[in-house]
Amino acid sequence: MEVIRTRALRGPNLWSHHTAVEAIVSCPPEEQSIVKIAGFEQRLHARFPAIGALHPTGNSDDVPLARVLEVAALSLQAQAGCPVTFSRTTATLDSGIYQTVVEYTEEAVGRRALELAAALINAALTDAPFDLAAALNELRDLDEDVRLGPSTGAIVNAAVARDIPFRRLTEGSMVMFGWGSKQRRIQAAEMDSTGAIGETIAQDKELTKKLLHAAGVPVPIGRSVEDEADAWQAAQEIGLPVVVKPKDGNQGKGVTVNIMTKEHLEAAFRTAKEFRDDVMVERYLPGHDYRLLVIGNKLVAAARRDPPLVIGDGVHSVRELVDIVNADPRRGSGHATSLTKIRFDDIALARLALQDLNADSVPAKGQRVVLRNNANLSTGGTATDVTDDVHPEVAARAVEAAQMIGLDLCGVDVVCDNVLEPIENQRGGVVEVNAAPGLRMHIAPSFGKGRAVGEAIVNTMFPAGENGRIPVVAVTGTNGKTTTVRLIAHLLTASGLRTGMTNTDGVYIEGRQTDSGDCSGPRSARNVLLHPDVDAAVFETARGGILREGLAFDRCQVAVVTNIGMGDHLGLNYITTVEDLAVLKRVIVQNVSESGYAVLNGTDPIVAGMAANCRGKIIFFGADRKHAVIATHLAQGSRTVYVEDGHIVAAEGREINRIALSQVPITRNGAIGFQVENVMASVAAAWGVGISWDAIRLGLKTFANDSDNAPGRFNVFDYKGATLIADYGHNPDAILALVKAVETMPAKRRVVVISGAGDRRDQDITQQTEILGRAFDDVLLYEDACQRGRVDGEVVALLRAGLNGAPRTSHIEEIYGEFKAIDTALARLQEGDLCLILIDQVEDALAHIAARIKAA
Repeated sequence: MEVIRTRALRGPNLWSHHTAVEAIVSCPPEEQSIVKIAGFEQRLHARFPAIGALHPTGNSDDVPLARVLEVAALSLQAQAGCPVTFSRTTATLDSGIYQTVVEYTEEAVGRRALELAAALINAALTDAPFDLAAALNELRDLDEDVRLGPSTGAIVNAAVARDIPFRRLTEGSMVMFGWGSKQRRIQAAEMDSTGAIGETIAQDKELTKKLLHAAGVPVPIGRSVEDEADAWQAAQEIGLPVVVKPKDGNQGKGVTVNIMTKEHLEAAFRTAKEFRDDVMVERYLPGHDYRLLVIGNKLVAAARRDPPLVIGDGVHSVRELVDIVNADPRRGSGHATSLTKIRFDDIALARLALQDLNADSVPAKGQRVVLRNNANLSTGGTATDVTDDVHPEVAARAVEAAQMIGLDLCGVDVVCDNVLEPIENQRGGVVEVNAAPGLRMHIAPSFGKGRAVGEAIVNTMFPAGENGRIPVVAVTGTNGKTTTVRLIAHLLTASGLRTGMTNTDGVYIEGRQTDSGDCSGPRSARNVLLHPDVDAAVFETARGGILREGLAFDRCQVAVVTNIGMGDHLGLNYITTVEDLAVLKRVIVQNVSESGYAVLNGTDPIVAGMAANCRGKIIFFGADRKHAVIATHLAQGSRTVYVEDGHIVAAEGREINRIALSQVPITRNGAIGFQVENVMASVAAAWGVGISWDAIRLGLKTFANDSDNAPGRFNVFDYKGATLIADYGHNPDAILALVKAVETMPAKRRVVVISGAGDRRDQDITQQTEILGRAFDDVLLYEDACQRGRVDGEVVALLRAGLNGAPRTSHIEEIYGEFKAIDTALARLQEGDLCLILIDQVEDALAHIAARIKAA
């Protein structure tokens, strides 16, 4: 067995709505049925007893190793604690080649699980050992390393529950919620609205106390100190006991509390210096350590934090008691678990010494042995939820502290006896205000119930009724995609929406090109959704991008399928039939939102059949209102777009809107049939988005199908009294549509310039000239440097074969070079002739034509 290729499907895809790893797997004949491999299943189960069922139907013996790879990769992830359920293996038309797809929640984990599954299979084949425990531990560790931490994860989960899309921007904790102009971002537990000045103030503990004191919030007195002597002087001024801590710190690092002696203070000063150069001394407040979480202008959670400690039993030493506590499965070494293992280090030993204990001391039964001064979860402390106990005045002081510092999300640390009565009544105070506070103690406290702090943060960023989504229109099909995308974007822009667009020519934001080349894949679409100035997005969604990565979005407001016809690119990437192509292209239809629309060509049977796979509503379009699909949909009162009496008609029940084709320049008064279809699809899409009919009419009237706005899409020029048409048509359906269009235009003689795309099937290349030979007098065949895998002369030979017995063509010429072919055609033209130039290098070819026209 050989894994030929793997790729990550990062969005909804051909196989499922799940993210997944897809592998192309080659199995020799002897590995295409595991029952023929003596003892294999027994050896496999001995190495991995929890592997799932290998036989999909329960009784099939014809199971290849590719299927075993699928099941093993999924089961390894599941056993490692990853929530995955979907997998599939499909045989291709190539003997022994399979497509194996396995869901993942973290891409790195999914890829590694596939590798470990292959190693497991190899071990079972060769009767070699396989360390299952090590493999599962590796996957668990990797999963913990790469997945979001508990704080960020809680916010993401809350967003998902609100139907808000999210995208992880870094390997860390920066996450974007929503799309385009409606997006918001977080970094761990910090919102994009959090001010840098507020965060800077919070880091300066001395300045924080000054501001809080000015606001009437109780704080412990203290000041910055220069050295150990100054620290002792400050302690004398304040009065013992005191606290020594870094002026700018977090997570309780370098903090020493309840200092009573000069020696203890000097040691505390040195500890603080290890973390920051600036050190401060302040009055020690007796009582418990409370963390109050403020989001927006509300207190949403509160927890009492207790330092890490053990309780003596009169039998075990302190070191043994720590080991017993750390054995609790809730305790881990990172932030993935609700509790952290207690650190038994020099700081713990120093704290033991203050209690006249050491690591080997055996505390009396019931004796509390504190192992750290500060009560922080990251060092093994515990948290008890006290949200319901917080006195209104305590909550008010916390909110005032946050507002005085300028933070909309922060943790306010209070030391007092309890939170049942005002802080002022207890001689307590606010000791710190923390930006980007940890949420773990509130989400999963050691004791008490967890609080929905993730939901509170999401609700602050997105008020009720908002989900951060902008209208997304996805367009696919065999022909007309790019023109349809450009026209839809133009209609949305005419309505006042700042529109982002991707197509085979580039990426455009509000009409400005930001990237060039073929940008019809998910990466370009994701870049548009990332842009903060985009109110709506229109994406050309090509087959290649769906195959490579899936979709760039979880769902769209409108999906448009222009046509399938005879298909295109058949035979590539295991898409071998028109039916295969339809299954792939209907992915966008399957991912229409329930409130959205699929815009489908009702006169194309395969496209019309996609309606059954849509969760939203359907808008059928088609020129003939008497067509069975169009007529039925219309009779049902559903949204339908058709042509009648020189008008495009959009009907829904009794609501009817008409647009004269004479007011739609792109159609040349309705003479260009394929442009009429593109307009119908675009009108339906804009209708599905909710654009007003006035904006739709204005957009149609002002859309120019010139080489600047829609390069290579039926661009018409005048050259010395002859008509030139430049188009990128490159498959039989496109050629048929172009022939129908040019036949409506008068011409003394018709000339066509054509090459063929080498990555098409032989019959697809030949069929194009079979069609052209019935409609053109002169056919100029050209070949250029890029033949996409074909040898020199092969494409031209196939094109020439299609002209055998051509009923109209009288002149055939073979030329090397696209631009030379164009020049040859132009030289042959006379006034009144028509020349269709099927260009390949779109931008360069159009520039070449423009230069020749200017020179003439």
